[in-house]
Amino acid sequence: MTHQIALQFEDGVTRFIDAKTTETVADAAYRHGVNLPLDCRDGACGTCKCFAESGRYEMGEYIDDALSELEAKQGFVLTCQMRAQSNCVVRVPASSAVCRTQQARFDAAISRVEQLSPSTISLSLRGEALNKLAFLPGQYVNLQVPGSTQTRAYSFSSLPRDGEVSFLIRNVSGGLMSSFLTQLAKTGDAMTLTGPLGSFYLRDITRPLLLLAGGTGLAPFTAMLEKIAEQGTPYPVHLIYGVTHDADLVEMNKLEALAARIPQFTFTACVASEDSAWPKKGYVTQHLEPAHLHDGEVDVYLCGPPPMVEAVSLYIRERGLQPANFFYEKFAASA
Repeated sequence: MTHQIALQFEDGVTRFIDAKTTETVADAAYRHGVNLPLDCRDGACGTCKCFAESGRYEMGEYIDDALSELEAKQGFVLTCQMRAQSNCVVRVPASSAVCRTQQARFDAAISRVEQLSPSTISLSLRGEALNKLAFLPGQYVNLQVPGSTQTRAYSFSSLPRDGEVSFLIRNVSGGLMSSFLTQLAKTGDAMTLTGPLGSFYLRDITRPLLLLAGGTGLAPFTAMLEKIAEQGTPYPVHLIYGVTHDADLVEMNKLEALAARIPQFTFTACVASEDSAWPKKGYVTQHLEPAHLHDGEVDVYLCGPPPMVEAVSLYIRERGLQPANFFYEKFAASA
C-alpha cells in the first residue's frame, strides 16, 4: 500500500512523493530523486529530523540524542525511521535547492476565461499533465504570462478535477496578466504552471475554523471548502468574505452550494462601500463575533491584502485572544 507524502521545504516549494508503508520516507524521497538531508540512516545522528504536520506514521528505532521524547510527542520525526500509515505533510528544514529538487512544471491550455465582475476574472486551465498535479488546498502556483517571460502567483480556487484547475484573478488596470486575459486570451491558448508553492494550506481539522477572505483572497478558501466537503468535519466552519463594492461579490452560488454540502459550514459576505445596497456593510472585522473565535479554541485562516491582515491581527490582539493557530497570506497586485 502506498500513501502520498507532501514534502514542504522552507523556501515554499512543495514536492509530492508516494511512499510504501514498508519503506521509510527518506528512502521514498530518494527513490523520487529528492535528497533529504541524511547521514546515518539508522536513527543515530538526527540529520534527517523534520516535522510531521499531519498524518499517521510509525517510527523505527532511534536514540534520544537524535530525537528526544518531547520532540517525538510534538510531532518531530526522523525520516530515516518514519514509515507513513496515511497521507502525510512533512515540513523539511532545508531549501528545495539543498535537497536537489525543483518546482514541478506543467503545461496546460485555457479552457475558460470569464469576467465575473469588473474586479475579478475566473480562469480555468485544462491539460493531460494536470492529471499528475497535486497540491495542498490553499497553495498557489506561478502562471507564466503568454508572450512574456514574467510570471504571476495565483492560488487555486478549485481542486484538480479531470485534468482541470481554476483560479480567481484580480483584474488590475494595466496589469500584465489582466491585460492578456481581458484583451487577448482565447480558448486553447497554452499556459505554463510551476509549483505548487506556499505554506498557506488547510491543515488537519481538530477544532473549529474561522476563514477570513478579502476580495480574490476567496480563491484558496473555495479550494479548502471543496476538500472539506469531500472529507467532512464535525467542527463548525465559518467564512467571512469582504469586498469593496457590491459588484465585487463573486462565487456566491458556489458558496451556497458548498454550504449545502457541508452541514457545519456557514458564511457571511460584507461590502465596505457606504453606497452599498448589500444588507451587510462594513469591513470583515465588523462582522467578527465573539462566538466565531470560540474563546481562542479556533484555527484562523486569513487571506487578503496587507491592510486587512493587519486589521484582523489588531482586532484579535485588542480582545486578548490567542487563537490555537493563525495562518495568513498577504497578497498585493502586480502592475
